[in-house]
Order: sequence, then structure tokens, then C-alpha cells
Amino acid sequence: MEIKGKPDVVEPLAECRSEEHEADHGQPVDSVACDRAAAIFRALGDPNRLRILVMLREGERCVTAIASELGDNMPAISQRLKLLRSERVITSRREGKHVFYALADRCVSELVTHALRHAAEATARPEPVT
Repeated sequence: MEIKGKPDVVEPLAECRSEEHEADHGQPVDSVACDRAAAIFRALGDPNRLRILVMLREGERCVTAIASELGDNMPAISQRLKLLRSERVITSRREGKHVFYALADRCVSELVTHALRHAAEATARPEPVT
């Protein structure tokens, strides 16, 4: 409901109750951490790289499997994997001639999951009136 030309007030989000993050509340902003996080968000900002991460949430994959599942060529997949590895979003291990890729840790998996959930919820919400 709009009152005197002002858009609806959005309710504030509930506070984070995660025990892992409670210690971070009230701490000064770490510029280096912000720079690293921004680099990670840039790496995740490409839909094709994000699709790879979504696949890797289910378990590790080799380049051939990733290319096959996404219907893309090996050089393009390799370049995307290289960038994701450089940002430490994924890890790799060699087994014979094959290199297998996996998400670096649970935080990356949760970041991808929450981003996709937020995108789905944001799509379902009506646009705010300005």
C-alpha cells in the first residue's frame, strides 16, 4: 500500500541466527575480504560458470562429463573451470588422463544454493512500485 507517494515499506530481514556467523556481527568491514568476495561474485556472475557450479553441487565431474552435460565444447568449459579454480571456488584432482572438479567447500555450495533460491523467490515477487 502506498501512502502519500511513498512506496511500501519492506519489512527488515530476520537476523542471521547461524552460529557460524554470529561472531561476525559488529565487526568492522574487512576490505581484503570484500575484494576477495567481489572477485568470487564476478566468477559466479556468468550463467555458464554458474551452471557448472550447479552441476558440481551433485558431486565431482570430469571436463568431458561437464562439456557433455552442458552441450558445450571442451575449450570453453576448460576456460570456465580455469577461472573458477583461480578464484578457489572449485578444486581439481587428476586420475590418470582425467581431471575431476568439485566445489571447494560447503560454503560455495550454500552460496550457489542461496543465490538460486533468492533468484527464484525474487522472480515470483511483484516488482516494487517506484
